[in-house]
Amino acid sequence: MTASSGRLAAGAIEIAYEERGGGERPLVLVHGFAGSRDDFADVIDPLSEAGRTVALDQRGHGESSNPGSGYGLDQLVRDLTGFLDAAGIARCDVLGHSLGGMVALRLALAHPERVASLVLMDTAARSTSPMPLWALRAVGVVARVLPPTWLWRMTRAGRRRLPEPMRRAEREMGRERYWERLRVKLVAMDKAAYGEGLREIVGQVSLLPRLSEIACPTLVMVGAEDLAFHETSRELADGIPDAKLIVVPDAHHSPQIEAREAFLAGVRDHLSRARG
Repeated sequence: MTASSGRLAAGAIEIAYEERGGGERPLVLVHGFAGSRDDFADVIDPLSEAGRTVALDQRGHGESSNPGSGYGLDQLVRDLTGFLDAAGIARCDVLGHSLGGMVALRLALAHPERVASLVLMDTAARSTSPMPLWALRAVGVVARVLPPTWLWRMTRAGRRRLPEPMRRAEREMGRERYWERLRVKLVAMDKAAYGEGLREIVGQVSLLPRLSEIACPTLVMVGAEDLAFHETSRELADGIPDAKLIVVPDAHHSPQIEAREAFLAGVRDHLSRARG
């Protein structure tokens, strides 16, 4: 199996990536807020059995550049377009998770010729948060002042209150590996991305009126226990012509980690239909 990794220039920053497999039309995996390409570490190899599969780190995440600004959704789309250009990818299938789904959706609307098909997972076409502006500003200030491990420590301290799919994933992966993977992602994240990124996600302009413009085959996936994204997933499936909706049993916000086999089955079926 072909495997490679590295960094490619996308405008003023560098995007870190890794890829598996081969083929002319790749599947590109775009992670969510406070994540990285490591979110797909356990599925990239099986996905690559269907062809070239590329996972990348968005700006301010993982091993990509931490520029200290530029976390608007439109800029993230420009980053992704720049990465595709640098990687020589003219057209691809795109899977976007959470924030990555918001970026993938905007890529499909801005550059429909680049997107052969979409998988939108646990994401939305509009804001889903009631957080007021002062709270978002407070998050940004706290993130800049506290040590990089602050969110990791807070999350781990409340592990017994996590949804069952996440606790099951912790048991299956092993507690130390599960939490170390999260720690690495949170420590690597640009501190500026917390406040600026959250303000952008919460304040985004709704794309619901434009969903009918999406002409490529689309799969919408959502974890059965990710209740915050059930309504928005239904909106995506209803608004995008001929989109298919899958509710993944026993999964919360990250089906690729919490319900790996069901996730793989859904994506493989989508790729088979979209590429066939």
